[in-house]
Amino acid sequence: MHILLIEDNEKTVNYLLKGLKENYFTVDAACDGQTGLFMATQNTYDLILLDVMLPHIDGWTIITTLRNKNITTPVLFLTAKDTLDDKIKGLKLGADDYLIKPFSFSELVARIHSLLRRNQHYTSEILKIADLVVDTQKHKAFRNNTALLLSAKEFMLLVFFLKRKGEVLSRTLIAEQVWDINFDNDSNAIDVAVKRLREKIDKDFSQKLLHTVRGVGYVLEER
Repeated sequence: MHILLIEDNEKTVNYLLKGLKENYFTVDAACDGQTGLFMATQNTYDLILLDVMLPHIDGWTIITTLRNKNITTPVLFLTAKDTLDDKIKGLKLGADDYLIKPFSFSELVARIHSLLRRNQHYTSEILKIADLVVDTQKHKAFRNNTALLLSAKEFMLLVFFLKRKGEVLSRTLIAEQVWDINFDNDSNAIDVAVKRLREKIDKDFSQKLLHTVRGVGYVLEER
């Protein structure tokens, strides 16, 4: 699931990015209303997490603009504006849910799943290559019908490879998308993680799927 987070508090953004990615969501973030509105209108998202008080353009204006453009992406307001009038205003403007800060992260995740289930496009995504199968909703992976025991990060890494299968992915891109960090070329963290994943998905099978492209990165493909 692809989420857009529009929030101007850096600490909150970092906290939510880390937590949501650990829960297998792909997340883009915008730290001001103008950028957030542009991203929301130019890209397709399954859900938008939207603050009200934002630089340049506030959340009320963003959701009004989206609905006027017939963009029906579910919107969950995350805001400190806790009066009943504010909540009613947000819902009247077209918000699908409203969560008051501070909130528990587990409640946020529950609200997100609830909204996505309401959306007719929310289905369990099955990703496949050869005899490797991953169910992203159930967080399960199989190779030749044998269950693979993957850590949370290994599962995220495998999903990323599957969604970009056939593409050569650089270490920098993997670090940014899976770990949400700026990559240090002197670090071998990505290589170690890929090696561990390869041992679990390829070691006991004759057909190897995860390949190294020397000097560039890695690719998941049938050969």
